[in-house]
Amino acid sequence: MSKTVNVAVVGATGAVGEMLLKILAERQFPVGQLHVLASGRSAGEKLEYGARQLVVQDLATFDPAGVDIALFAAGGAVSKEYAPGFAAAGAVVIDNSSVFRGDDDVPLVVAEVNPEALKQRPRGIIANPNCSTMQLMVALAPIHRRATIERINIATYQSVSGTGRRALEELGRQTAGMLSFREVQPEVYPVQIAFNVIPQGGDFLDNGYTSEEMKLVWETRKILGDATIGVNATVVRVPVFYGHSEAVHIETRDKLGAAEARELLQAAPGVEVIDEHVDGGYPTAVTHASGNDPVYVGRIREDISHPRGLSLWVVADNIRKGAALNAVQLAELVVAERDGN
Repeated sequence: MSKTVNVAVVGATGAVGEMLLKILAERQFPVGQLHVLASGRSAGEKLEYGARQLVVQDLATFDPAGVDIALFAAGGAVSKEYAPGFAAAGAVVIDNSSVFRGDDDVPLVVAEVNPEALKQRPRGIIANPNCSTMQLMVALAPIHRRATIERINIATYQSVSGTGRRALEELGRQTAGMLSFREVQPEVYPVQIAFNVIPQGGDFLDNGYTSEEMKLVWETRKILGDATIGVNATVVRVPVFYGHSEAVHIETRDKLGAAEARELLQAAPGVEVIDEHVDGGYPTAVTHASGNDPVYVGRIREDISHPRGLSLWVVADNIRKGAALNAVQLAELVVAERDGN
């Protein structure tokens, strides 16, 4: 990646936006000009990029001409309004929201799983998957390619950072309040999150599932290119600040033993296997995922209730790998494509 590119980060003051800036600097992305954009109320703020400080610009008045890659991390409404304009001005848009993921002419890409998909982007937009789908695909793609997954039954245990900064603050405030024997009131979530688990992520749909659960269904099928995969999901919000965890049960067409699955995962890009049959011999959101790049997999075992079943435990940092890192990895692929690599 020898040539520099001009980059815009939209939603730069949010948790994912700040992580995008951090990872761009860490990975020495070949940035020429770097524009940090947010709403008018954040304009004039300063953000760190490596050793530099950048002034936040107002997205509403920004001219996207000359931007090569635009990393959007500002939510669906903002992406829907502004991303097409950036693409029309010549930028490749990499969008973290859900607004374009289901569109047939927008590739939905996980860097380690289906990087070839980003080459077909007629609208100039590439979609980043949901954070829970992201880590699931990194772990399951090698197994699907070897044994063909027919059904996935998944329960997620998702940290509050996936809801945003206000949710982080709510968990901290409620925890402190309860430890001081004060009554707490929910504001971000429908019920108390501190010392509790909430079996809801997103809005309820007519089929009884939530929007977060159905994202796992639709996005899994699109990324793996197989509309026949059965996906049954339950999304649970847990009182953890960073890192999503998933209990994953799969059924494959061809028999795949736990030992072979472990070998596949040990060789898979982006995966780190921690799978010992001892106390603490497994990854957790706090001890492994938070602040780190890999998708961690443990508790790999054959399902005693199904002849071709496997069970896995999958954890990853939802802000880092689940959003920002993959977006930067996709940007690196775009640059490599332009450089002819």
